[in-house]
Amino acid sequence: MAIEEQSTHPIAKAIMEYKENGNEYEAEEVSEIAGKGLKGKVNGKTILVGNKALMIANEIKVPSETESIVESIVLVAIDNQFAGYVVIADELKEDAKETITNLHKIGIKNIIMLSGDKGSITKQVAKELNIENAKGGLLPEDKLNEVETLKQNPENKVAFIGDGINDAPVLAASNVGIAMGGLGSDVAIETADVIIQTDQPSKVIRAIKISRSTRKIVWQNIILAFGVKVIVLILGAGGLATMWEAVFADVGVALLAILNAVRLQRMRWSEL
Repeated sequence: MAIEEQSTHPIAKAIMEYKENGNEYEAEEVSEIAGKGLKGKVNGKTILVGNKALMIANEIKVPSETESIVESIVLVAIDNQFAGYVVIADELKEDAKETITNLHKIGIKNIIMLSGDKGSITKQVAKELNIENAKGGLLPEDKLNEVETLKQNPENKVAFIGDGINDAPVLAASNVGIAMGGLGSDVAIETADVIIQTDQPSKVIRAIKISRSTRKIVWQNIILAFGVKVIVLILGAGGLATMWEAVFADVGVALLAILNAVRLQRMRWSEL
């Protein structure tokens, strides 16, 4: 508990919510190992808390029984000796499945699930959400490589949704980084282009609709500005445009563009 208290990871928060009493010990020299877990000292002993990759990196033998556990597990080692594990069962958000369905409806066809959880868990969750392409057991650099591979195709525009500190590099590398603000780490939030403050996946649908409406109005303003200026330029070349037409082509068009953009404040977008 003392080690997990120092982490912002959702699994650590889940463990902390489960505890009934305060910690008897305080953790010291706690450091986070990206994609693996935490290391620190409690009561003079070195504690490792994380996944199997963390145990392997420190040459700690993990019992074979842990391989048959489908759920996420947090392994614990004390002074380089395996001490036990905590089983964590992930719970899908209420609107998660509906969000994937609606992403398909608005034209987002290629949805990929990249997770640091076990491959078995990732595939199980992907099946429940109707996501065809899913990869589990990924380290932060593995996720980054997957995104970089997708970006090699110029036709692909990659939007990545994440919340942890390990997702920050991928959020930065994506064309659009989306962070879940409620449970997300500060690093992920600062790196992302879009922040979903309520942690509801369905809000991503709304964000896409807002961005599409904004892009539409931007193009309207560009076409309006160029169109009016070209017309006035042609009239001026023929000696038919006065100073007032020139003023309208400059200041008047800018005012019309602002008024057109203000329409965004009156628009309403649903997540469905």
